[in-house]
Amino acid sequence: MRTTQIVIALCLLVVLGVPFAMSGVKRGDMHTEGAVKLIVVTPHVPQIRDEFARAFAVWHEREYGVPAVIDYRTPGGTSEIRKQLSAMFTDAIKRQFSDGAPDGVVDDLLILEPGAIAFDVMFGGGSYDHSALKRGSTVPVKLSDSTVLNLTVSQSVPMDFTQDELDELFGNNQIGPQELYDPEQYWIGTALSSFGIVYNRDVYEDRLGLELPTQFADLTKHELSGWIALADPRQSGSITTTFDSILGNEGWTEGWRILRGMCGNTRYFTNASTKPPIDVSSGEAAAGLAIDFYGRGQAQVIKDSGGGDRVGYQEPEGAVYVDADPISIINGGPSPEIAKRFVRFCVSEEGQALWQFAKDNLDNPVGPDGEPMGPEWSELRRMPVRRMMYERHFDYFMDQVNPFEIVSDVKNPGWRTGVQVMMGTFGIDIAEDCRAGYDALGEAVASGEFSDEEIAELDALYFAFPETEIDGVMVPFTEETYRDVRNEWRKEGRQVRLEIEYTRFYRENYKEIVRRVKEKL
Repeated sequence: MRTTQIVIALCLLVVLGVPFAMSGVKRGDMHTEGAVKLIVVTPHVPQIRDEFARAFAVWHEREYGVPAVIDYRTPGGTSEIRKQLSAMFTDAIKRQFSDGAPDGVVDDLLILEPGAIAFDVMFGGGSYDHSALKRGSTVPVKLSDSTVLNLTVSQSVPMDFTQDELDELFGNNQIGPQELYDPEQYWIGTALSSFGIVYNRDVYEDRLGLELPTQFADLTKHELSGWIALADPRQSGSITTTFDSILGNEGWTEGWRILRGMCGNTRYFTNASTKPPIDVSSGEAAAGLAIDFYGRGQAQVIKDSGGGDRVGYQEPEGAVYVDADPISIINGGPSPEIAKRFVRFCVSEEGQALWQFAKDNLDNPVGPDGEPMGPEWSELRRMPVRRMMYERHFDYFMDQVNPFEIVSDVKNPGWRTGVQVMMGTFGIDIAEDCRAGYDALGEAVASGEFSDEEIAELDALYFAFPETEIDGVMVPFTEETYRDVRNEWRKEGRQVRLEIEYTRFYRENYKEIVRRVKEKL
C-alpha cells in the first residue's frame, strides 16, 4: 500500500509540475520590447498568474496599442504580503517626511509619490486582508514644529469607477452578508471563494467503512482519528476564515465542539492551505478543509491522471461561506494608471472568463476580438464575481455551481483572533496530547464501561476552556466575554503569557482524560 501511495504522489508532482514548466516558457515569450510593466504582489498559484499575464498582455495591446508585461512578486501568503507591505510603508513614510511634515498632514488619504512602494497591485487574498490594506499603516512622523504625529496612511487607494459602472458590473453589492466590492472602492472583488471539505472516497468507503462527509461535524467522528489534515489558522488567512464561518453557522458552543473534535482527529497541522488537498488525494489523509478551487482543482488533477472520482469536494449545505477575492491598487506604486487598467481587465468579461471556462476550447463564447474566451493552458476552477457570467455563460462553466444560490446568510462573527489563539493552544502546539485525549474519550464512549455521568465528565474535561484573569477577576471564555478576553490579549506581553497558561490547562485536562480511561480499561 505504501508503495502505491508513493507512486501516486510522484505522479501528482509530475502533473502539478507541468503548468510550472509550461509557464516558464510562456512568461519568457511575453517580455516584449516596448511593453509597459505592472508589478503585482500576489498569493495566487502559478497557473492563475500565467493565464492573467497572457490575457492582460493581449487585452492591453488591443485597447491601448502596446503590450503589457506583469512582473509577479510572490513572497508567500497574504499574511507575509501584508507584513512586507507594512515594512515598505513604514520606510516610505519616514523617507517622505525625513525633514519633517508640514502642519495639518493628518489625512489617511495621503497619496505617496509614485515609486515610493515597489508594488502596483495586490491581486488575491480575502476581503479581510484587503480591508486591512485600506486601514493602512500608522507611523510616527515629526511635524515642522517638532511634535510627533502618529500618521495613518492607507496602503491602498480608491479606484475610479463611476457608480453606474459598478452597478453594471456587479448589480447588488452583496453575496450573502458579504460585499462584492468596497463601497469606497479601496478593493474590488475579482472572483469568489467558498470553503468546504475535500475527501478521499477510497479511504472513506473502502478503508474506514464510513459514509462520505456532508457536514463539517462529520470530521469529528472518532473513527477518523489521525485521518484529518488541517492548516494552521495562524499561518493561513483562508483557513481562519473557514473556522470563523463554522463558528458563525453552528453557533458558539457547537462550533467550538466541531473545531476541537477536528483537532482531535488531525494527522497534522500545516502552514500551507494547499497541502491538505494533495495529501487527501494521495490517501495520506481521509479529509481536510479546502478553498473551493483547491478542492475542485485537486479532484480534476486526479481525474485527468486516470484516478477517476477518487477525490471529491463537498460544500456543506446551508453553511457555505462565500467571500470576494479582491484586487487593490497600492498607494505609491510605480504605475498607477497601468494598475487601474489591470483592475478593469480583471472585471471585464474576458478577465472573468479565465476563472471558469475550459482551457483552449474553440467552443467557448467569443470575446470582443472574435476569439474564444477563457484560459489557454490551465483550467483555474474558480468562481467569477460577476452575476452576468452565470446568467450568460453558465453552460460553459467547468463547475456547475452558482455561489449566489448556495451562500449562507450568516455573517462571520469576527472571532478570528479567538480561533488563532485558542486553536494554537488547545490543538496545534500540543497536537499529540490533544489527539491522545480525544482518542481516550472515543474509547470510553465505545467501550460501554463508563456511566453517562462519567462520559459527561470526560466530555466536559476535553471541551473545557480556561479562564482569563482580567483586572483581578477570573473571566470565562464565552460568547458574551469574548471581546473582553480578546482585549486582554492585546495588552503588551499579555497574550504570550496567557498562551502558556492556556496550553498548560489543556494539556493537564487531556492527560487526566487519558489517565481515567486507562484506569478503567
